[in-house]
Amino acid sequence: MDQPYLFTSQRLGFRTWHPTDLELFAEMNADRETMQFFQKALNQTESQAMMDRMNKLYQDRGYCYFAVEILETSEFLGMIGLGWKTFEATFTPCVDIGWRISKNFWNKGYTTEGATRCLEYAKELGIKEVFSLASAKNLASLRVMQKIGMNYAYDFEHLDLVEHPRLQPCSLYKIAF
Repeated sequence: MDQPYLFTSQRLGFRTWHPTDLELFAEMNADRETMQFFQKALNQTESQAMMDRMNKLYQDRGYCYFAVEILETSEFLGMIGLGWKTFEATFTPCVDIGWRISKNFWNKGYTTEGATRCLEYAKELGIKEVFSLASAKNLASLRVMQKIGMNYAYDFEHLDLVEHPRLQPCSLYKIAF
């Protein structure tokens, strides 16, 4: 079945969210290892709400954390894309880049490839600056930020994570076009 991708990279297809994504997305969001650097694992209802928010963000702004598939097999990889952050911080509101992929696809270069393509997409949209943030303990995500050409800005205490000290501090990276 041909998927209507919004854009592709060498191995990945990026699209909006379909109802058929829920089962695999919820399974990924419920996995403790995948979610170790987030406040908590998400249940199916929370995963559906996130898919709905992403489709609305795409309608409103032309970008979101996209559903991503492997082109060769049409397997659901996870999400990689652009978000709109408005929590209280010196750098918000801002466009950010983020990802969450199924652990069976970790360490294969998919996140770096997909994030690189999403930065190109941001440039195509005329976005001038993109940020990324993660727990300073999330070394894999910080490495991706570095590999895609983002520069370390500073560490900060994320006000939305006050109840989750294990995730503090967060590291902020940015890139300007």
